[in-house]
Amino acid sequence: MADIKVDVLVIGAGPTGLGAAKRLNHINGPSWLILDANDKAGGLASTDVTPEGFLYDVGGHVIFSHYKYFDDCIDEALPKPDDWYTHQRISYVRYKGLWVPYPFQNNISMLPKEDQVKCVDGLIDAAMNARVATTKPKDFDEWILRTCGEGVADIFMRPYNYKVWAVPTTKMQCEWLGERVAAPNVKLVTRNVILNKTAGGWGPNATFRFPARDGTGGIWIAVSNTLPEKNKRYGEKGQVTKVDAEKKIVTLKDGTTIGYDKLINTMAVDQLVEKMGNQELISLSKGLYYSSTHVIGVGLRGERPERIGDKCWLYFPEDNCPFYRATIFSNYSPYNQPQADVKLPTLYHGDGSKPASSEPKEGPYWSIMLEVSQSTMKPVDEENLLKDCIQGLINTEMINPEDEIISTYHRKFDHGYPTPALEREGVLKELLPKLQDLDIWSRGRFGSWRYEVGNQDHSFMLGVEAVDNIVTGAVELTLNYPDFVNSRANTERRLAQPFYSAGTPPKDLPTRERA
Repeated sequence: MADIKVDVLVIGAGPTGLGAAKRLNHINGPSWLILDANDKAGGLASTDVTPEGFLYDVGGHVIFSHYKYFDDCIDEALPKPDDWYTHQRISYVRYKGLWVPYPFQNNISMLPKEDQVKCVDGLIDAAMNARVATTKPKDFDEWILRTCGEGVADIFMRPYNYKVWAVPTTKMQCEWLGERVAAPNVKLVTRNVILNKTAGGWGPNATFRFPARDGTGGIWIAVSNTLPEKNKRYGEKGQVTKVDAEKKIVTLKDGTTIGYDKLINTMAVDQLVEKMGNQELISLSKGLYYSSTHVIGVGLRGERPERIGDKCWLYFPEDNCPFYRATIFSNYSPYNQPQADVKLPTLYHGDGSKPASSEPKEGPYWSIMLEVSQSTMKPVDEENLLKDCIQGLINTEMINPEDEIISTYHRKFDHGYPTPALEREGVLKELLPKLQDLDIWSRGRFGSWRYEVGNQDHSFMLGVEAVDNIVTGAVELTLNYPDFVNSRANTERRLAQPFYSAGTPPKDLPTRERA
């Protein structure tokens, strides 16, 4: 007999686990419990604070939503107008000393003439070839060539995506793309080249929200605070050491055993099957590939430089820096760094030289957050990574050699990105149903391993929809039809609705045959 027995057990208090817990609490039906090995909620959407008072998210997270239910839940958690800032995305690609507006492939008018010619040639060739193509692209690399051509592929898409994913584009499938990569409009690009114009913003996150205080992690702590304390076990008392899928018992680090009828798992699925000890599923999960993410933070003294301005996040395809993306984290909220009257000493200058004085001085302060990928196909010199990143900031003119560095941050996340590798679909189509046959719904960024529905709103709704599937048999749209949920306003569920009407399927729900 287990020490505790619940109808639905949720492992993990990141966005997916909290989505499941919110829905279970909302419907007030099955008994439930949520576990997490960390003391606070958030998972891969949490926020760290340095001793000096600089905040850094676990990578670049912003709030833009495809779902009203998600909006309802975070607005309930942070309901005041001054809980949020709303920003226009100001995003650029750094190339040959230039800031090219994002997306790069729509703004080749900014490039040197020889690169413009190479890119336009490639775009025309791609457009001509696309007219006679009779098969789908076999991988991401072929998709890039068909949509962007050889010029954009060589100058930006191949080197940048290798820096992000830490695998060559030839080893990635292209079903995940959806709304995430802009396909260039050849006529518009050519017109802009001739008229020397740039294209405007693109994508679902052209406008985004960011919490005023406590970083992205503060959202999920606030969401967790709307749940009953009796249903939460965080910290060591919530750390899972073993999952007995046959007996439906989970063992925790403190020895507590929890029996369940249904399990919603949001830990990485490869780690779940290890804790299950199921050799068949362990072997199957070996076909899933992922990259690790290093998050680097640099806190600086002084006014934010004019050259940085109100930029949000910036992309770096070239090899003059190890990072693929920089976020000007101090632009998101004035509370992401110490206030100007706080006195802090200078650690060293950008070039590594020591300051003349170690006396603490006032600000103002600003900060940059960097992301670096790592995999078996893209090794990283971890010991020197912080130093290399600071040199990369100088190389790309993000900071100057004499700038005063007040604070640094470096944290590695082993599971950073679930790679949409060529083998992924074959593994998931076998692995997830086998787990569900054992009454385990494995969902979330790494729980179901689908990057295309790995944003915070998607992840949250994967948990919500798993609960609805368990309770009513409702179709899990986000997991099974990513392009569908990403192309529409998903308004069927609302937090204010009673549960019996919340799961009413949309009239244009695709059938499995049509999908």
